[in-house]
Amino acid sequence: MAEVDDQLEIKFRLNDDSDIGPKPFPDATTVAALKETVISQSPREKENGPRTVKEVKLISAGKVLDNNKTVKDYRSPVSTLVDAVTTMHVIIQPLLTEKEKKPKDGDPKMNKCVCSIM
Repeated sequence: MAEVDDQLEIKFRLNDDSDIGPKPFPDATTVAALKETVISQSPREKENGPRTVKEVKLISAGKVLDNNKTVKDYRSPVSTLVDAVTTMHVIIQPLLTEKEKKPKDGDPKMNKCVCSIM
């Protein structure tokens, strides 16, 4: 029974409805380590797959998970049930390049006030 308490079965749901896992993770596993698992086990044939931890967001029970916290910090009461599997949703947000970050000089939307005072 102690083994069930110290580990959490996690399945990662990707945005194309495919899954990674479920796999058991110890309670001391950080969210950053979970993201590394997602990166290493993501399908390689996808051109927009994650490359770094910063590109991956994990969502569990409606919360975006913080890299520094552990699996134990996000454990729900349901996860203590026998054969329970926690599903974490994976969001991939590729990092913007410097070219994409810089606004265009001729962009009419930049520095334009859209407030209306009545």
